[in-house]
This record gives sequence, C-alpha cells and structure tokens, in this order.
Amino acid sequence: MKQMLFSGHRRCSEGGGGEEMSGVQEQFEIKFRLPDGTDIGPKRYPAASTVATLKESIIAQWPKDKDKGPRTVNDLKLINAGKILENNRTLSECKSPICDFSGLTTMHIVVRAPTSDKQSNKVRAKKPKDFRCGCSIM
Repeated sequence: MKQMLFSGHRRCSEGGGGEEMSGVQEQFEIKFRLPDGTDIGPKRYPAASTVATLKESIIAQWPKDKDKGPRTVNDLKLINAGKILENNRTLSECKSPICDFSGLTTMHIVVRAPTSDKQSNKVRAKKPKDFRCGCSIM
C-alpha cells in the first residue's frame, strides 16, 4: 500500500495502480544503516528525490561523534536490495520487484576510505617501475 502526501500534509493510502492525482506526491520512508550497525532515520523522501539528494541528506545527518565520516556524495555508496544505487537515478527509478519501497525500507551505507593526494601520487609513481622486464642473454 502506497502512502500519498497531499500539499496540506494529510496522508491517504492508495491501493490501486500507480496513478497519482495532481497535487499528490508519493513518499518513501527510508532509514540508512551505517557500517557500525547504527541507523540514520527513518525519514520520508519524495519519489522524485535522486540518490545524490539522499546522500547529501546522509552527510548532513551523519553523527558528529563518528570518525571518518563522508565529506562528499562520492564518498558514499547506497545499497538497496543488493544493488548499488546510481547518483543520478530517482527513487522511483530504483524500484524493483524485489524492493518496491512499501513500508519502511532500510538502505545500507558503505563509506569509501579517503585517499590522500600523497598516497595516490606514490602509487602512480611506483607502477611503471613495477612492470619492468628483465632479459638475460647467455
């Protein structure tokens, strides 16, 4: 059963097809599971929200006492129903037969480890040396 939100914040349930009345916006209730098992949310998001918008919301709500929090949208990966969600897709586009966002949906968060510029430069500098060939003539 989908939950619909009217502009006057009055909720109504719709059991029929996927039609939306004018002035009505489909909402999904989502919570985010952090790598340590704690949660952010639940909170309602419009179906037209992009994954990047969700990630921005996560960064804003990230617990201040947690070390190594994400700094940008690209530092986060959202996983829902075993799939990594792409930043440019909307929640409506992410629906699948496995996950239709009915009821409360839990999405898992993976935080990409930050890399410093010095480390990435060292890795680039070492790669050409690592692939040298040695020949010996007897």
